[in-house]
Amino acid sequence: MTADKRHLHLNAFLMAPGHHDAAWRHPASQPHRVTDITYFQQLAQTAERGKFDSIFFADGLALWGGRAGGNVSGGLEPLTVLPAIAVATRHIGLIATASTTFNEPFHLARRFASLDHVSGGRAGWNIVTSGSVNEANNFNLDEHIDHAVRYERAAEFLDVATRLWDSWADDAVVLDKAAGVYADPERLREIDHEGLFFKVRGPLNVQRSPQGWPLLVQAGSSEDGKEFAARYAEAVFTAQQTLAEAQRFAADVKARAAAHGREGLPVILPGICPIIGATEAAARALEDELTELQVIDYGLGQLSNMLNVDLAGYRLDEPLPEAALPTEDQVNGNKSRFTLVAELVRERLTIRQIIARLGGGRGHRVVTGTPEQIADALESWFRAGAADGFNIMPPILPTGLEDFVDHVVPELQRRGLFRTEYSGTTLREHYGLSRPADQFTEAAERLLVSASQH
Repeated sequence: MTADKRHLHLNAFLMAPGHHDAAWRHPASQPHRVTDITYFQQLAQTAERGKFDSIFFADGLALWGGRAGGNVSGGLEPLTVLPAIAVATRHIGLIATASTTFNEPFHLARRFASLDHVSGGRAGWNIVTSGSVNEANNFNLDEHIDHAVRYERAAEFLDVATRLWDSWADDAVVLDKAAGVYADPERLREIDHEGLFFKVRGPLNVQRSPQGWPLLVQAGSSEDGKEFAARYAEAVFTAQQTLAEAQRFAADVKARAAAHGREGLPVILPGICPIIGATEAAARALEDELTELQVIDYGLGQLSNMLNVDLAGYRLDEPLPEAALPTEDQVNGNKSRFTLVAELVRERLTIRQIIARLGGGRGHRVVTGTPEQIADALESWFRAGAADGFNIMPPILPTGLEDFVDHVVPELQRRGLFRTEYSGTTLREHYGLSRPADQFTEAAERLLVSASQH
């Protein structure tokens, strides 16, 4: 299908009180509502009014930003929030981040199946391996598990989860009241998994859900992350600064997926932080206002974490020496974000300039301008094969999302790039993806076909 016959996919990345690290200090933000469920219900309703495919919550298992107090930290757990949003919306997909490193497959398989039932088939799972040693410190560890081992565990974790989701056949529930049979025991199966990391008997104690499996999303762009995405992901959240970088990333991941027999997958969604104004000058003024509101010590701490370097002894208005950077193989946390930020160091920006550059999107692309200019930026990447859609990261909430829905979405619709109404009911349908068949039923049918041929 050619680019002019495809529609963009749009996901709203909801991070209260907005993605700019100074959003909480801006008069338009509502940082006092970060634990108010009605706030997130209203944000989701705004995104649904804009016909977004989905909303998405990031998550971590340690206090974001430490205890420095330079930004809003802490908040509600996504898989607790999303069922409450499900009952306040009808169409929009609901994607939660959950770690394969510090969870068990049975727990997460059960929770995502439950969310899919509660929402009528709108659940998605952003699969992460946890990149912070602070998270490891909360789970009995002094040091983080090796990066490659985390991905090896993630692959087995996902294999177990999918088999658990399929441990109930679609037709397992017969509800024969007269005979006293609720479910056909032959259609309800133990998985009897025993691997390197997990031993799980099953079956899951939740019936197979409307989508079969939640939409599987992945957000790592390291070599391990790209290979994992190619094998398993149906959508990828990524951070790219330039068109050329985004084109290379999309082509690489799709080629790897094709080698695994997954032609056309995954859907690539780069993050974009749109700073919108009625005029370009107004948008630039808002960007400058947010930069002025940044807490430098907070930004310095964030940058230190991204680079795995203590920057306290360096001058803010001088470039960071490239020799101060570790090599990529010395980084055991978020390798893809390290690589991206290290490129800014190599551009010879001062530390203060890097903090300002990262303030809007933590390494994601920031686009500042009128609604038409924002639409131009999205369209150019879409038509150039750099993106199938975008992970929209409003700098301030709720106003940034409202501005995008009220002014950018109509422009995209006018250009024929985005839907005007929902055509499906499930998240998979929004992304143009089929419902996974029950693996056990498929295997049984293959055996029957094979037997009939001999």
